[in-house]
Amino acid sequence: MCHLRYTCQMDKNWSDEMLMERYRDDDLASFKELYQRHSRGSYQFIFWLSPRKDWVDEIAQDTWARLHGARKRYQAQSAFRTYLYQIARNRLIDLLRQHQDLLASDMGKADDDDGSAFEHLADLAQNESSPEDDLEEKQRAAELHAAIRSLPGEQREALVLQQFNGMSLEEIAMMTVVSAETVKSRLRYAMRKLRQQIRGVTAQEAEA
Repeated sequence: MCHLRYTCQMDKNWSDEMLMERYRDDDLASFKELYQRHSRGSYQFIFWLSPRKDWVDEIAQDTWARLHGARKRYQAQSAFRTYLYQIARNRLIDLLRQHQDLLASDMGKADDDDGSAFEHLADLAQNESSPEDDLEEKQRAAELHAAIRSLPGEQREALVLQQFNGMSLEEIAMMTVVSAETVKSRLRYAMRKLRQQIRGVTAQEAEA
């Protein structure tokens, strides 16, 4: 058995669940691999759901700290990613319960004036793109950002998990404790509202 102060040989092809089981037995190298695989996705998930930007770093740090604290009790009953995101989701719920005044507010109106959630879109841009192309891409990203933020919380959560984090209907259903049909319905309504929002923006630009 490995201990936290040692580095064990690790196969990059190991599944998340196998890595978590090794981390449960104090293999630090396995934790580092899990963090490398999932830190960005889990952070993005938290960013989209949190009604306050100053909570995002706190929840992200607490999520990994709680994972460490619970590692000895880990059982591979679901995908590791589902397990990790559930920890993050529960931490957000804890904060919302502690700040009841925010529960009545529209989470879609969170402080997001700088559009930082879409910084990753720069990775999609070609190095040779012109400043005009970059500006247009940023404008489109800002429009999409605003449209997603305007969705009801449950619809936004399902959309983010599917489109940004690649979760299946079954995984989302397990994490949010609803049926797969309910998830499918939320996604359908979310996409319909997004199309309406984007079409509205396009129509306004055409009239300008």
